[in-house]
Amino acid sequence: MEELTLTTPALLFSAISLIMLAYTNRFIAYAAIIRNLHDKYLQQKDERLIKQIKNLKQRLYLTQAMQITGISSLLLCVLTMFLIYVKQPIVAIWVFGAALILLIISLALLIKEIKISVKALEHHISDIENS
Repeated sequence: MEELTLTTPALLFSAISLIMLAYTNRFIAYAAIIRNLHDKYLQQKDERLIKQIKNLKQRLYLTQAMQITGISSLLLCVLTMFLIYVKQPIVAIWVFGAALILLIISLALLIKEIKISVKALEHHISDIENS
């Protein structure tokens, strides 16, 4: 078995940081769209707006789960580095493995969220295509 060094978990820092930036941008965009749709709904009670808001709410919660698992992965990477520092290599390997699993879950949630986004956009433009 190869030895886990401090640089191995540190390599994920930049990747996770970029992923978290993308997740945060999605979250902010969804929040702005939901606020806008909410205001439109208060002016005009349109059932289509409710469907859009429900879809965005689902995507917002997925993005939240993506953020939580991504941040948890980063925290476990830091914990891995600490465990290596205090000479606990076996525990560090297991913690780093858990960090990788959380990152995989976060990315899998991203795939699910993208699929929902594409379906919503397809539905949104379907009336134009049918013309």
